[in-house]
Amino acid sequence: MVEENKKKTAKQRPARRSWLRRFGSVVKWMCILGILGILFAGGAVAGYVTSIVKDDPVRSEELIQQQVSQNAITGFAYLRDGQPIGQLRTEEDRRLIEFNDIPQLVIDAVLAIEDNNFYDHKGVDFSGTLRAIKQKLLNESVQTGGSTLTQQLARRVFLNLDRTEDRKVKEILLSLRLERFLSKQEIITAYLNKVPFGNGSNGYNVYGIKAAAKGIFGLDDLDKLNIAQAAYLAGLPQLPSKYSAFNGVGEFNETAFGRAMDRQKLVLRRMLEENKITTSQYDEALLFDIKASLAPHTKKAYATYPYLMLETERKAAEILLSMNEEKTDAADPAASTDDTVLLEEARQQLMTGGYRVYTTIDKKVYSAMHSISEDSDNFTKDSKSRGKEQTAGMMIDNKTGAILGMIEGRDFNIEQMNYATQMVRQPGSTMKPIAAYLPALDAGLIQPASILDDAPIILKDGTKGFHIPKNANNRYQGLVTARYALNKSLNLPALKLFNDKVGIEASWAFTKKLGITTIQDDDYNAQTGVIGGLRYGVSVEELTNAYSSIGNKGAFNDAYMIEKIVDSQGKIVYQHKVNPEQVFSEQTAYLMTDMLRTVITEGTASTVRSNYKHFKEVPIVGKTGSTQNYGDVWFMGYTPDVTLGMWVGYKEQINTLQGDAQKRQAQTLWTKVMNKVIEKQPDLFVTKAFTKPEGIVKKTVSAYSGKLPTDLTDKFTTDLFNTKFVPKDGDDGISKAKYITYGGVNYLPLEGTPEDFLKEKIVVKREKPIQDLVKELLAAFPAMKEHEPLEYYMPEDAKTDFPTEVDPRVDDGSAPAAPGGVNVSYSSGKAVITFTPSSSSDVVGYRLYRSLNGGTFKKQAVISAGENTVFSPGTPETVNATFYVTAVDVAGHETASGSVAGGATPTPEVTPTPEVLPGTDPTPDGGAAPEGTEDPGMIIVDPGSSDVPTGSGNNAAGGSSNAAGGGNDAAGGGNNAAGGGNNAAAGGKGAGKTK
Repeated sequence: MVEENKKKTAKQRPARRSWLRRFGSVVKWMCILGILGILFAGGAVAGYVTSIVKDDPVRSEELIQQQVSQNAITGFAYLRDGQPIGQLRTEEDRRLIEFNDIPQLVIDAVLAIEDNNFYDHKGVDFSGTLRAIKQKLLNESVQTGGSTLTQQLARRVFLNLDRTEDRKVKEILLSLRLERFLSKQEIITAYLNKVPFGNGSNGYNVYGIKAAAKGIFGLDDLDKLNIAQAAYLAGLPQLPSKYSAFNGVGEFNETAFGRAMDRQKLVLRRMLEENKITTSQYDEALLFDIKASLAPHTKKAYATYPYLMLETERKAAEILLSMNEEKTDAADPAASTDDTVLLEEARQQLMTGGYRVYTTIDKKVYSAMHSISEDSDNFTKDSKSRGKEQTAGMMIDNKTGAILGMIEGRDFNIEQMNYATQMVRQPGSTMKPIAAYLPALDAGLIQPASILDDAPIILKDGTKGFHIPKNANNRYQGLVTARYALNKSLNLPALKLFNDKVGIEASWAFTKKLGITTIQDDDYNAQTGVIGGLRYGVSVEELTNAYSSIGNKGAFNDAYMIEKIVDSQGKIVYQHKVNPEQVFSEQTAYLMTDMLRTVITEGTASTVRSNYKHFKEVPIVGKTGSTQNYGDVWFMGYTPDVTLGMWVGYKEQINTLQGDAQKRQAQTLWTKVMNKVIEKQPDLFVTKAFTKPEGIVKKTVSAYSGKLPTDLTDKFTTDLFNTKFVPKDGDDGISKAKYITYGGVNYLPLEGTPEDFLKEKIVVKREKPIQDLVKELLAAFPAMKEHEPLEYYMPEDAKTDFPTEVDPRVDDGSAPAAPGGVNVSYSSGKAVITFTPSSSSDVVGYRLYRSLNGGTFKKQAVISAGENTVFSPGTPETVNATFYVTAVDVAGHETASGSVAGGATPTPEVTPTPEVLPGTDPTPDGGAAPEGTEDPGMIIVDPGSSDVPTGSGNNAAGGSSNAAGGGNDAAGGGNNAAGGGNNAAAGGKGAGKTK
């Protein structure tokens, strides 16, 4: 049994496997494990790649095409003649180029150093990548990039530039996708339009091969690049900041240039190795002097023309915004977005859209204007408390409204605001022609010879009770012509035109038609607005624009600086169209121009009159202006062709101009600028005279009323008229009357008033009698915190006023108190008698009595009460004379003085007859001016004369330099404004004395 069991056991033992079978089994399992490993690794890689790109969108062909072709293109600004000002504000200079405009030389240079297998791979060059790794590991002298151009483009367009493994994976996948949808030409063109090349000679970062050629070598045409220059540019994109020969302000960087030259030599070697150039070309390129061919250093446009470039950007962006809004409104009328956001979007569109903005700026004009503003010798020394004296100016073409030049400020580094376009300040008296005289002339309410009353008006004032505007010369001249009132910049006539004749609402409506946009609702309540009492004020641009309409014969053109805008494709997307609007008639414009002419020849513009050099070749007219305490001074002047407006002041209006030189600074600078512009750009001044239109005639009228003279008229003025508004009525401004003068005012006499104190003369019948003015003044004084004496407010011609009220003095029933202190002295050999007045309130005047050689005392002269206390009878010193004075009241009671000048005892006669000795000149009517004497602003002329010069010399109303207060520079340009300050009538801010 045991043996059987052993046999069974032996039979059941398995046979040994052969080594071949065992080897096959190992291989099988190794393959299985390998496959599983590959699947596992592939899954891991796929999972890793998926985790990297899971948030990355799958970009469509349309999106890829759009983003690859999308470029931020540099825009440029140009002067009037097409010369470039410079590129619009950006730190980048980008200029697009088409594939057909890229020379093969440039493509060969770029591909030799960046991607020599470009035309063979599908987006990723694995052999090139391995080669780059080998070169890096072995530190070989020739180092080529591992990324293809397609990868670099994908990275620049779709990815950030951080060096991460994640980015590399995305870059490879994107490159493969780009190659599916883009041709090789499209890829290399996009690459050469997008890559950076460092800084150009003006400091801008240049992007794209075209901008690089221009910025680094000054070449607009790529075909002009030689092999050495092409290789130099091709080497820069690898490390543009390291290889840039220029720094951020365009200065040469020797160290970086040396590195760039080493890189250039490498590019040339690769081109030789790739058979893109021959050995002789290689040797020639190495010898080329790259440094000598670099573009010369230039400043950025924003450094050379900072104000102008910013203004161009601002105005062009506003135009694009307007165009965008038109499209938006058409597409969706309900669409609404914040204007600030929209304007910034328009500005970004301008900066990156490759627009070319053509301005109206004339380089010679702009340079001439800035040569004045940039010369510190033309200005007052900087003040520690007030800062830098600032100025702004603008010159506009009358016929088109084109802005030819401007002064935006004196130092961009101190103040970036454009004082000419963005600042608003009180205009002072420069507003008078715009808001008062022009609308009044056009409506026929006045003509240059019309008579206006320079007498006080009383305005309500919330803080002071009442406000009484003043003139710069601190006096009131009474009845004057409109021409004279404008010549001397009198405030009261302008205020009366503004408030009463034209009316505030109509004045501001007219002003708005002339382009003034800063009028506020509050300004309709500001009665002093016409002399500068506005809530905010006006800009230099808008005020100059308004005056240019006068030079353009009444046709208003809205001022503009952008002539046209061209997009990156060369299409004109905006073209300015001149669209004049006839706001007032040619006749009105001519009359206003002629009145402004005499502002220079006879009025307040004495500095212009003295310093302007071209009166014979280029006629000019203009208007002065200044504000409270000279916080601002202005001069607005024009020729038949251009208008120039100038402002001078400090940044803060509270800092005022001081001294005669500063107060006249606007006139001074205006004249210097105009002289310089005429010298540098005479072609602008082609019109040699202001053309008189039809419908203008010269007439002689009454200087009392501006109407046709009558037999009673004894004062006349000759001036120009619009034939539509020549007066047809006779002179109703005068009359004969018997009156008595008291307190400088004419009154109807009481029944018992002595005849020798009465006057019978031609007197003036003004719209508001002086008696009414006195009543108003006396009623207002108690409500005023401070005011001048009543006499201060009396016009200089008050004594010629027609009486409408009875003498207010009442007889107290007794003789008046005697005058005293009679004293005689001699001046120029003639007797002068002084006395102290009577204390009685009912005194009408004083009589002077004289005795010769101890004889009888006889009446010599009379003086009305309140006139003065001096008699000048003309008695020679050689005559033995004795004098005394009596006081006479309204009832005729007379009381003699207790003292006698000369020592004799008086024996008075009740009613002596005046005695006039030969050779003596007794004072007529107690010192009153004789009839026919010239009043301010009026001239006696022969009404039959037809050859009286219009508005000039001694024949214009108020034109005489000797007329009362009519010096050539009355009040020196005076404190502008009717003393109203911030509290002027109804809150006019900055109103004050104007000039």
